[in-house]
Amino acid sequence: MIRTLVIDDEALARERIISLLKREKDIVVIDECSDGEEALQKINSLKPDLVFLDIQMPMMSGVDVIKKLRNYIPEVIFVTAYAKYALEAFEMNALDYLLKPFNQERFFKTLARAKQRLLAKITTEISEKLNNLILAFAQNKPDEKYLTKFVIKSAGKISFINVDEINYIEAEGNYLTLHTTNSKSLYRDTITNISEKLNPEIFIRIHRSYIVKIENIKEMQSHFNSEYVIILKDNTKLKSGRSYKAEVEKLMKH
Repeated sequence: MIRTLVIDDEALARERIISLLKREKDIVVIDECSDGEEALQKINSLKPDLVFLDIQMPMMSGVDVIKKLRNYIPEVIFVTAYAKYALEAFEMNALDYLLKPFNQERFFKTLARAKQRLLAKITTEISEKLNNLILAFAQNKPDEKYLTKFVIKSAGKISFINVDEINYIEAEGNYLTLHTTNSKSLYRDTITNISEKLNPEIFIRIHRSYIVKIENIKEMQSHFNSEYVIILKDNTKLKSGRSYKAEVEKLMKH
């Protein structure tokens, strides 16, 4: 249901708008008021989805009401008898502008636009909440010490890669390339940050740019300057860094 508030200093104008709105099954008129001060109070307290707002009113204009809103701004359809206010109304990001006297066709056309925009807004909010739930579910459970899966967001799509599918990870600036047997995926994070989230019994950092799954190592060959060439099961060759010598040599004790 679209919760709607009708604000106009003319009782007959409010009655007409409300009578037209009552024809719509998905509209509920939650209240009405007749001046700017009361309008500001009701918008802040009731938080309607849609507001029909007269521009010229006692104490405070409809435009001033919108300017004073801070934490919550609903979709607004301005209603007035004066065309000169149209530009200012649209500068307030109004959804539409009804010029009195308006006919039913114009009214329902405007209302249809409002419904369309509200539906798009609701759909976006639901999508964001769903994505957040998916991401929260995909992350580690509170009792899990190490990362169990990567959440990949790309082109409006979310996919998951289990950590045990990873053969090795390659750093590329603020991004990582996750190498599995059949694919490569780009993941936004630093290698230092991700290395702290991986189980050191399963993964080892051999270089400032590489993390390798231990069981995927087939062979190690000595190289210059305390470095090693690490050969993976798919014959990928990665060179270790000197500063990671101690960690790499621990592998010989496994």
